Amino acid sequence: MAAPKRTPAKTVRGTATPQRKPAASRKKPVNKKQGLTPATILKYSVYMLLLTFIVTGGYRFRHGVLVYLGFNKINNKQITVLTKEKRKIGDLRIYEIVSRHKDRIFGFDVSHYQGKINWDSIQHTKGDFPLDFVFIRASAGKNKGDSEFARNWKHAKRTGFIRGAYHYYRPDENSRKQAENFIRRVTLHKGDLPPVLDIEKIPAGQSMDSLKSGLKRWLSLVEGHYGVKPILYSGESFHADFLKNEFKGYTLWIANYSFFDDQIKKEWDFWQFTDRASILGIEGTVDANIFNGDLKALKKHCIK
Repeated sequence: MAAPKRTPAKTVRGTATPQRKPAASRKKPVNKKQGLTPATILKYSVYMLLLTFIVTGGYRFRHGVLVYLGFNKINNKQITVLTKEKRKIGDLRIYEIVSRHKDRIFGFDVSHYQGKINWDSIQHTKGDFPLDFVFIRASAGKNKGDSEFARNWKHAKRTGFIRGAYHYYRPDENSRKQAENFIRRVTLHKGDLPPVLDIEKIPAGQSMDSLKSGLKRWLSLVEGHYGVKPILYSGESFHADFLKNEFKGYTLWIANYSFFDDQIKKEWDFWQFTDRASILGIEGTVDANIFNGDLKALKKHCIK
């Protein structure tokens, strides 16, 4: 039997089934008071570090900065020309060191690299920073002499400087011949500083032990000839690494040009604090030095 047909349901024309609007998504409220992010903290930390560095550096080198800006004058004419006119960071350091050592004695050292020096232009001054001593290169290695030594030695004495002669030691050359080379060229007199051994380089063809033995031989031979213990010159790092423990008891002349060192150390007798000084009467740059004491103390180091 056939199933009865189903009549489709009638819809009312014009009447639409109502549709529900989708629910509006709620936006999360923005929290405007967010905490500091690690990146922000790092940024401000860098700013603070830079600010601290600038303030600290400015205070530490305040004398040099004032001279640089023209607010502070160095009365002594000799020191006014101590540095080049170019305003470099290194100049600030020189001014700062000079300002910090008003109770010390200043000097310089020369060789043939400075050419013909006008010694009469390097006048002694009576200001805060007098130039009172000079070290002059006499010899180098086993057979070399400085071409300007005789002239410089003579005029340094004539113009009233306390003078000293130094030998540039060549590590790979015979130490006895080097001592004889110095002795042959230098005659010391009363009032002169003791002889100086300048050692700056490590050997290329021998061990450090051999170098130290050679240095001890040079020092012994020279001391025996002049009857006075020599002065030992070297860079601060070289001295600390190779000489300090085995060469005790010597008067020390230390070279250190570090921007962050502006005070002579207690154990240094002489400090070569720059190789970029300018001195009236000398063309080009020259090494400048500080003696760790006053003029009376300096004279005690001289040959009697």
